[in-house]
Amino acid sequence: MFKTVRGRLITIILMVAVAGWQLYSHGLKLGLDLKGGMHLALEVDDPDNTLTAKAKSDMMDRVDKIVRTRINEFGVQEPLVQKEGNDRLIVELAGISDPDEAKGIIEKQAYLEFKLVQPVAEVQAALPRIDRAIVATLGVDSIKALGAAVTASGQNLEQLLFGDTTKAKSDSTGAAAADTTDVLRPLSALLNQGDAPGTFLVAVDDQPTVDQFLALPEVQRALPRDQVLQWGSEVVGRGARNYKRLYVLDKTPFLTGDMLENAVAGRDPQFNQSQVQFTLSRAGGRRFEQFSGQHIGDYLAIVLDGKVMSAPVIKDRIGARGQIEMGAGTPLEEAQDLALVLRAGALPVKLRIAQEVTVGPSLGKDSIDQGEVAGIVGILAVIMIMIVYYRMSGVLAVLALGVYVMLVLGGMAGIDATLTVPGIAGIILSIGMAVDANVLIFERIREELAAGRATRTAMEEGFANAMSAIVDSNITTLLTALILFNFGTGPVKGFAVTLSIGIVASFVSAVFVTRTFYLIYLSGKKASDPISI
Repeated sequence: MFKTVRGRLITIILMVAVAGWQLYSHGLKLGLDLKGGMHLALEVDDPDNTLTAKAKSDMMDRVDKIVRTRINEFGVQEPLVQKEGNDRLIVELAGISDPDEAKGIIEKQAYLEFKLVQPVAEVQAALPRIDRAIVATLGVDSIKALGAAVTASGQNLEQLLFGDTTKAKSDSTGAAAADTTDVLRPLSALLNQGDAPGTFLVAVDDQPTVDQFLALPEVQRALPRDQVLQWGSEVVGRGARNYKRLYVLDKTPFLTGDMLENAVAGRDPQFNQSQVQFTLSRAGGRRFEQFSGQHIGDYLAIVLDGKVMSAPVIKDRIGARGQIEMGAGTPLEEAQDLALVLRAGALPVKLRIAQEVTVGPSLGKDSIDQGEVAGIVGILAVIMIMIVYYRMSGVLAVLALGVYVMLVLGGMAGIDATLTVPGIAGIILSIGMAVDANVLIFERIREELAAGRATRTAMEEGFANAMSAIVDSNITTLLTALILFNFGTGPVKGFAVTLSIGIVASFVSAVFVTRTFYLIYLSGKKASDPISI
């Protein structure tokens, strides 16, 4: 087929048609620097430096897989997720419409736990010694400073420090534990009677103060053994104030999200609330069924990343299926994001964002415009030089260059490669290599013509004699591009991909396409006719 001009021409037309179809059907994907998007550098959050380098590296390997899964399900095209060093992960998301949502999905630890809700009696009994531990640790002045901050929310300092004795006597089931006003009650005064078993109600304004108290090691030691206090996710309105639930839970979960197999977001048709329905593995289902059978009538807390999402009563045995109630007013998109991260799995360690860069579409457009200008100027300069210096042969080379451009763009679209600014540089460089191959061929043809060879013989000898130099230069450059792709990151990889495709296309363009055009050009000439070169 390649021995006849017709066969060679048909081959070129087929190559251009396939490249054009790939470009039309898949389109050319633009990278972060052209389309805009977000660049994140994530690191292991280890402020006390307790983890070894090997432990961080192993954790980042797991984080790499989980983040990739989350991003793929999120639907970002051509994301870049790459481990850098032992404790850093680079994430680049091009063309995302909501950077905050994407960042939340990547950062969310999504650690799911199932814990039994405990009565508040033991915590209430421990409140006097907890209050004394807070006073002994922080001192009265610090507590007064915290109390002054609470005063602005409607609770006076006397109530904060000594409690409301009238309320304590009238509300025997509340969290107030002091009977006299000569005992400081910094935590007790902030805990109100819960609206559900195993809960306290804390004013939203007081939540930071309670968090500060509960974070004290002395308070943790004073709490009942095997119990832990964790916040609920919902805000509860009572009168003119908003409250958060503080749950009393088992410290150790009886089941975790490691046994979760699937999670799907939806809406409760009865109450029109967003929810996430989950499915456990066979072993998880058996454990869930056995535990729920032993605790019928008790309350089960579903805890996600340390917050109680819901705490339904166990009415019957629960098998491998369950659901997480997201609460009234929660949009379905938030439930879908939660289902996504649950399916991908929990992060083995907390991450922190070491670097965040957002590239706007306008900056990407500027890069595209500058790249277009650079490409057009470079191509026009090449075209002018080739035509002026090599005349008709230069025109044939320019036509072959047009085929080369189509092959490069179609090849990139066919393998779903992403075009970046360094990639544009790779294309322009490979254009130079395609022209360089033509220059070698034309100079060899000139040498043969100067030696008195016939026109067709000079053309054949010119292509044959230039072949070794063209192959050597293309192979060495291709090896360099492969090395850059293997060891480079982000922009370097983009440059290497486009350069590799360009090298292959330039070789085909110079050796096959240009020669075919030469054969067509010489088909109407006699062997003794001169050619324009």
